Amino acid sequence: MTFRFIHSTDLHLGKRFGQFSGDLPGRLREARHAVIGKLAEHARQNEATTVLLAGDTFDSETPAPEVRRQALAEMRYHAPVRWIILPGNHDSLQAAQLWSTLRTEAPENVTLAVEAQPVDLAPGVQLLPAPCTTRRPGRDLTEWMDGAATPEGSVRLGLAHGAVQSFSEDGHGLDVIAPDRARRAGLSYLALGDWHGGVEIDPRTRYSGTPEPDRFKHDRPGEALLVSLEGPSALPQVTALPTGSFAWRTLALELLDGEDAVARMEAMLPEARLRRQSLVKVIAGGRARLEGRTALAAAIEHVRPDFAFLHFDDEGLATECEAEDLDAVDRAGALREAADELLAEAHDAGRSAQEREIARLALARLYAYAQAVGQ
Repeated sequence: MTFRFIHSTDLHLGKRFGQFSGDLPGRLREARHAVIGKLAEHARQNEATTVLLAGDTFDSETPAPEVRRQALAEMRYHAPVRWIILPGNHDSLQAAQLWSTLRTEAPENVTLAVEAQPVDLAPGVQLLPAPCTTRRPGRDLTEWMDGAATPEGSVRLGLAHGAVQSFSEDGHGLDVIAPDRARRAGLSYLALGDWHGGVEIDPRTRYSGTPEPDRFKHDRPGEALLVSLEGPSALPQVTALPTGSFAWRTLALELLDGEDAVARMEAMLPEARLRRQSLVKVIAGGRARLEGRTALAAAIEHVRPDFAFLHFDDEGLATECEAEDLDAVDRAGALREAADELLAEAHDAGRSAQEREIARLALARLYAYAQAVGQ
């Protein structure tokens, strides 16, 4: 026999993205909804009958009615693909009203894995779900799988949401899933959710990662996993499938004194046509002259409108400045006097390293102001 399914998790439908402004939060929310169609398309193309959603399908215990109903309508549209929805820590069973409503609204091709008992997925294939009872249950909810009775010769699949050895997305690590649960429970595969980056714990245990990234933490594209099983004892064949619309990237820009900072930065950025779907943090470090630092800041501002979001962090970039650099501020007068004083403070060995760097940063701002006024 061959059984194929899609393993995904952490759709976080309805996530607000309140840290952003303008139309970006709406675009990010819509991208998460669009993942449902992408997962269904991957299932059809690869002859997979089922999509396992390993928790946090919804971002909260009280998703807006339109978020909930539109998601179910999209899943219904993609029948006969079967959807298995597991309660996670964000949408745990403690949200009794949510799961009661889902029971009444879910179409026939959507199964709510809300009980720790076997679910028939296909002839000879049993799913053992471990729904999150609360946001932090405080115990390993997969323990029951070890003694779960299934027909002899069945493929046993586990489905759970939470941390493995304090490996938790939220950093709490209170609900620790045994990393060898697949071996203990005789599972052909254990599909995990919670960690938003794909991770292989062992050949039979994986986090698929979120299909649509929602933070800079992982620097990975959105993916789901196609899992193919030839029988109870065979190792699963796992293939990563692209699902993300947006790329979240952190770029480290380490500079040497005298290096062309703008050229280095431009070489790191994604090509122009991809920038609209890119959220990027540029973190500058190393050393730069006043002229280079000012040019870098100006270049960042020039390309900022190309991106969905662009953040520039130059706190770790030390500023090299010499007396001749100050002629670009002014050759005399109040501005030059201020620049001379800041330069002296920047080179004053009697001051702390932090105080000297504050003086360099202030001088860099004064230099940039003078350049802007001069233009």
